[in-house]
Amino acid sequence: MSKESMKDAAVTAARMLAGSMRTAPKAGGKDFLEIVVVEDDATLARIAQAMKEFAPKSTNEAYWLRDADNIANTQALVLVGLRESNLAGYDCGACGYPTCKDMATNRKMIAKEMGYGGPHCMMRMIDIGCALASAAKTAALLSVDSRVQQRVGAAARALGVIEADVVMGLPVGYYGKSIFHDRQAAKK
Repeated sequence: MSKESMKDAAVTAARMLAGSMRTAPKAGGKDFLEIVVVEDDATLARIAQAMKEFAPKSTNEAYWLRDADNIANTQALVLVGLRESNLAGYDCGACGYPTCKDMATNRKMIAKEMGYGGPHCMMRMIDIGCALASAAKTAALLSVDSRVQQRVGAAARALGVIEADVVMGLPVGYYGKSIFHDRQAAKK
């Protein structure tokens, strides 16, 4: 198969992973996830470049560069984020507040330049985890190479590729050997 055919297959797989994310279980059965599939090479290159530019400012420069290289060479990218900071109403205390009402009243939302906004309801954060697990399962069934990544989500969020406070990414592709595993962080 040609390189273009492999790219087309990866885009189709990415769309199916997005479907798996959408149907994943969510706290209280309420969906507050934003899901975006990035298919075009120009946007993937823009995200990778933003990661490279941010790397020297981070505390983990080598890892930002390593992940940027993955994104520069990926065929498609699925992003999942929490688009609204809605509370589940369980009063579980995992957020550090005794009740959801206390959190809603007292929390101070903050955002990092190349990171996330928060704090958030832990149940909503678990929703992101369930969506990622469901997508990873689908990736395995489709035999598409993938890896859950945090840094790409932060970069996509900073660039406005996805409107969400907390974002994770799942780059995908069909390769002779996965580019997402056996990775080495760049030496400084």
